[in-house]
Amino acid sequence: MAPRSVLIKIQMKNRSISNQDFKKIYPSAGHRKRLREKFLESGLNGFLDYEVVELLLTLGTPRKDCKQMAKDAIKEFKNLKGVLDADKTELTTIKGIGPSNALGLILFREILERYSKEKISPKALLNSAKLVAEYLQAKIGNKKEEHFMILYFDTRNKLINEEISIGTLNASLVHPREVFKQAIRENAAQIIIAHNHPSGDSKPSEDDISTTKRLIDAGKLVGISIIDHLVITSDEYFSFKEKGII
Repeated sequence: MAPRSVLIKIQMKNRSISNQDFKKIYPSAGHRKRLREKFLESGLNGFLDYEVVELLLTLGTPRKDCKQMAKDAIKEFKNLKGVLDADKTELTTIKGIGPSNALGLILFREILERYSKEKISPKALLNSAKLVAEYLQAKIGNKKEEHFMILYFDTRNKLINEEISIGTLNASLVHPREVFKQAIRENAAQIIIAHNHPSGDSKPSEDDISTTKRLIDAGKLVGISIIDHLVITSDEYFSFKEKGII
């Protein structure tokens, strides 16, 4: 006997399906429609956390009810932020969520990252550490291990490239030779450096401060300025420029 999905396709080709038959075949269709209409009418106002996750899951889950898996995800990761911060492997530990139907959640993160980058104008980059931090948080704020990041700018203060390294902020990872070698290749006039603190505490260590000062001195020798150094966590940041250290 042919699988039910095949029979449904044959039925759809041979005759029109009535609303009543459609509801029997796809019982969650009405709920999806109401959820989307609710969003289109008033945005996320009035949405519970699991409903936001449910809405995102429907983007990659044809016709299947996503309510229970959305509730399970909120329970597992504590809140909406926890779900959105979870990577693909973590998401697929939830029953019903696989690589394909995690599409909406992963897509949301990718869009947020691109939006954060494009929202930052060259002028804003130099005058608003908060905007830079929002972009960096999307890139490295939720990483479980420490990452070091460099943003390269040309003489017009335009962001021309970026580089991410994995590892603790030590002398080998951020040696002036390694930091400025790529900057020279990129013909960068100035750079912003950043690293994340997986602990959630954005306060810089003594090593962070001494490393920054060493890099600033090295930058002066090669004619490349360090605009700022930001310590990033998932929900806060520390700007050396804002605090007057740079």
